[in-house]
Amino acid sequence: MGRVPKLTRADAVAAVRNPLAFIAARWTPSPRAVQRAALAALVMSVLIVVTGGAVRLTGSGLGCPTWPKCTDDSLTATSEMGLHGAIEFGNRMLTYVLCAAVGWAIIAARSAKPYRRGLTRLGWVQFWIVMSNAVLGGIVVLVGLNPYTVAAHFVATSALIAVATVMWQRAREGDGATRPLAGRAVQQLVWFLVAASALLILVGTVVTGAGPHAGDSSEVERMPLDWENVTKLHAVLAWIVVTLTFALWFVLKAVDAPKGPLNRTRDLFLILLAQGVIGYVQYFTDLPEILVGLHMFGSALVWIATLRVLLALRERPHEEIGIPGPTAEAAVGTRA
Repeated sequence: MGRVPKLTRADAVAAVRNPLAFIAARWTPSPRAVQRAALAALVMSVLIVVTGGAVRLTGSGLGCPTWPKCTDDSLTATSEMGLHGAIEFGNRMLTYVLCAAVGWAIIAARSAKPYRRGLTRLGWVQFWIVMSNAVLGGIVVLVGLNPYTVAAHFVATSALIAVATVMWQRAREGDGATRPLAGRAVQQLVWFLVAASALLILVGTVVTGAGPHAGDSSEVERMPLDWENVTKLHAVLAWIVVTLTFALWFVLKAVDAPKGPLNRTRDLFLILLAQGVIGYVQYFTDLPEILVGLHMFGSALVWIATLRVLLALRERPHEEIGIPGPTAEAAVGTRA
């Protein structure tokens, strides 16, 4: 085992000034480590959707009635606040775990050799989405679970999942020029599929905002819309997405596309079928909380699978990875 170098005064100053460069100068993660860090950030972004759904479905949305503290006098939940307070505060604490996962992804991407600027920027985009969504979550509490702010909170999380998915894919690619694996017509069809899926998610937030699960047992404002009609519109959009996916699979087979796009289209189709079954069962069984929670989890999987279909239509070679990053001397200072 090699001797651990002493930390000099110059090192300490450099670490304070630019900790990411300091770490990158001393650590080179393996490509698999970078991929795992990106995957961890994606998994946590999905988990925050699931726990956020648990907060709403258990009526714990105002378990901590204020923000950033849990109460006016306490930063944390107290025993008097019961289970609802513990659930809401636990979800807030999970945001710190999400921040840690995103931070780890940033550090791993920044430390990769050669330096991958695009990958690092994707990590920073996730960080700022998490920060802004944390503030938005506080606003949701302060305005008493207004359904429009709740919908915006979920949309922001969907944006986070999108960026995390792209980063996970990019971590497994090189930084060479993009090469398309399908023709222009197929790419346009996939972009239409992505747009339809995004609209499906947006309408889903409206279904939630107009539906019975308001997030708290008190009188909470709902969107002034006919819930049955909005739900039917959501179902129609779901069938459009399923039809587009089915059509895409046949088109890819007809043009003898590579296995990557075909397999990911198949995966999306199977996830959509499972999500559809859950959706119809929850509709005809008066929206039991467990099924609503599974449907929220499924919506995140549908979004990830849709984006993976889009990303599978091109490839980036490893031959031209990255650009040179700062040298160790520039990052930590020249030793005397």
